[in-house]
Amino acid sequence: MISVDEARALVLALANPPETEEIPLHQALGRAMAAPALARLTQPPFDASAMDGYALRSADLPGPLTVIGTAAAGVPYEGETPPGSAIRIFTGAPVPAGYDRVMIQEIVTREGDRITVDGAGSNLNIRAKGNDFSQGSVFHPPRPLRPADLALLAAMNVPRITVARRPRVAVLAGGDELVPPGSQPAPGQIVSSNDIAIAALAREVGAEPLVLPLARDTEASLRERFAQAEGCDLIVTIGGASVGDHDLIAKVSADLGMQRSFYKLAMRPGKPLMAGRMGKAAMLGLPGNPVSAMVCAKLFMQPLIRAMQGLPPGPQLARAVLARDLPPEGDRQHYLRARLAPGDGLPRIDPFTDQDSARLWVLAEADALLMRPAHDPARRAGETVEFLPF
Repeated sequence: MISVDEARALVLALANPPETEEIPLHQALGRAMAAPALARLTQPPFDASAMDGYALRSADLPGPLTVIGTAAAGVPYEGETPPGSAIRIFTGAPVPAGYDRVMIQEIVTREGDRITVDGAGSNLNIRAKGNDFSQGSVFHPPRPLRPADLALLAAMNVPRITVARRPRVAVLAGGDELVPPGSQPAPGQIVSSNDIAIAALAREVGAEPLVLPLARDTEASLRERFAQAEGCDLIVTIGGASVGDHDLIAKVSADLGMQRSFYKLAMRPGKPLMAGRMGKAAMLGLPGNPVSAMVCAKLFMQPLIRAMQGLPPGPQLARAVLARDLPPEGDRQHYLRARLAPGDGLPRIDPFTDQDSARLWVLAEADALLMRPAHDPARRAGETVEFLPF
């Protein structure tokens, strides 16, 4: 068996450089930028009023001043700005040359065309030209694009961007005991849930998952499913055959030319994990146990999919305070399902007492995976530990 860190390095090495495509900005939510975007203009493009009020010269305060015009967003004032003058101005309007501040209307007294100011203060209430960004500013965040990013890119006058193509991920669950959701299981059969969950975890990090029909416990069925995965960037199998986890999948994939990187690692849940390459596609063989499959997908599949898009693979460990005592760990790195609760500074983390890796209900109630290294000594409540958000 190899360590989690060794397995992670081998899995990430399976990622090919991302392929790119150009898409319209409105389709870019959640995508990974593959090239920087350059601002095509300066924002604000002029000194702009940050308030409704009056534009004037500081040297002329407190007045009285003569109001000689009006400026609004999209309707600038284009006249002269002699000393002793002011203009009525609204938020977003250009501040004319010669004026160096905007007084909010609440502290201005106006009688006809004459104003005086009571208590100017220090705030100029002007957004300086380029105080957001300038023409040529570079934007290239190392993460999937968020709504605020799209707003910024639109303001930069960028209508299209270059992004990494979404990795195509084939998800294959197999076993004669499995039936699709909505079916009536026969005696000895169970409803397949792993393929739905793994596809969702793939989609969560930017992939386009393809859930293949359930494979039967025959070489012919598996060969047919692998053929249906042709053209995918990653093939993820779940479980094996009744003769032994991954035995039949390992045989068929090897017959089809799979080059295996490793099989089995010092981790729980998830010891039987297979990884390698089949032709141009990377391949991961996840355990058939529901919790083991999802934990392995979180730790290995999702980082691989991120790497395929040129993103930092993650996930990053966070810190929390242990809520109860824990016994020593064995010789495998352990990921325990746990609940998080607010604490003083760091959150508190409380692992479930039942860590049965077949219980999906516990997994659905978990907020985090408490990570304990192999041979970790006994831990006391109040100690700081590391976890992965789940």
